[in-house]
Amino acid sequence: MVDVTLLGCGGSIPLKDRWLTSCLIRYEGKSILIDCGEGTQIALKSAGYTFKPIDVICFTHYHADHISGLPGFLLSMGNAGRTEPLELIGPPGLAKTVNALRVIAPEIPFEIKYTEINGSVDSFNIGPFVITAYRVLHAVTCYGYRIDIPRIGKFDVSRALALGLPKNLWGVLQDGSSVEFEGKTYVPQDVLGPDRKGITIAYCTDSRPVERIKILAKDADLFICEGLYGDPEKQSKTAEKYHMTFSEAARLAKDADAKCMWLTHYSPAVTDPEEFLEETRSIFTETYCGFDGKTTSLMFE
Repeated sequence: MVDVTLLGCGGSIPLKDRWLTSCLIRYEGKSILIDCGEGTQIALKSAGYTFKPIDVICFTHYHADHISGLPGFLLSMGNAGRTEPLELIGPPGLAKTVNALRVIAPEIPFEIKYTEINGSVDSFNIGPFVITAYRVLHAVTCYGYRIDIPRIGKFDVSRALALGLPKNLWGVLQDGSSVEFEGKTYVPQDVLGPDRKGITIAYCTDSRPVERIKILAKDADLFICEGLYGDPEKQSKTAEKYHMTFSEAARLAKDADAKCMWLTHYSPAVTDPEEFLEETRSIFTETYCGFDGKTTSLMFE
């Protein structure tokens, strides 16, 4: 089971009931935070989570509404007793940007590791997550993220017995490690069936609708995508700012065969996103409006 929570779904400036952009993905005690806009630490506490278990923070880009909450967030992590290193992933300039922000948060009791995205597409394996970053089209360098949680095949007891492997080694193989037994090396593939379907979450904000986003969101169980405006009359204004409308996001979700889409990163002028939901669903039925604290649990088949 993979838990996904929108911590903030606002763009540009926070509103009284809408913090700035951030999303939390949790699986088996490991957590990814994507973006860290103003109010993220408050939203995290409001959702009932703690700071310490965050393993990696991924940034789409370095506009303030996506990163301005980081200094306070780092301080809260330190105050929560974190000592383990924290991994940060983002476009080129990551270390320079974060170190500038840390002028107001200089003392934290853990190491920060910086991984800058290289090229148009880059991938990272962190814990159970396979993180793939895709370059999108914004006014500055910006990336969308595809988070895959693979699922290995079922353990085949008959194969383990046929190989004469003792039961105390079964769990090691099932966890993905090889073992030595009676002078031979056994690998997980010796006792596991074919890989089963995993879970995929795609995340994209601050971009025009480009072909690469369809690859990012292909067959995603959940596609979280920006919709700056829902009103079709705001189309030209949206394009000028290198963003997308609800309808444009819906077409991407449809073309990518995503199972479900949440809209996020609304303009402050969009006070009621659901006003435009019916029209958007005429393009992609499984469209839902995101809101701060919106949570789902994605189940493996």
